[in-house]
Amino acid sequence: MKVLQTLVRIYLSPEALDPSLAFYEGLFRKKCRLRFVHSAARLELAQVGNVLLLAGAEEALRPFRSTATTFVVDDLAEFREFLVRSGATILSDAKDVPTGRNMRVRHPDDLVVEYVQFDQQQRERMESQR
Repeated sequence: MKVLQTLVRIYLSPEALDPSLAFYEGLFRKKCRLRFVHSAARLELAQVGNVLLLAGAEEALRPFRSTATTFVVDDLAEFREFLVRSGATILSDAKDVPTGRNMRVRHPDDLVVEYVQFDQQQRERMESQR
């Protein structure tokens, strides 16, 4: 059971995504490692370094704004067991997403975190960019 990466989440309007992406690529001197449209959520997501940009209309972003950070983990099921035993509340149970599987959790200190286990393709991409 291991947290592989912690991502800071930044919420943006759709027109702010490309300029923000260019800014963070310059800041980190890294190219965007992940960019995709999450049709079901009506969002476009992009990642540069440890920054996750989420772009969409305000009504699409609203359900996600309470989520403060994303933890990329090696085994979602193990983390779920640990979190429940530790007093966390599962807000959205594990489900398939474009990059693998995720769940939303409220920690005992009230922090809301998205836990993501990448699928094999995303894990390979993450490893190749380290």
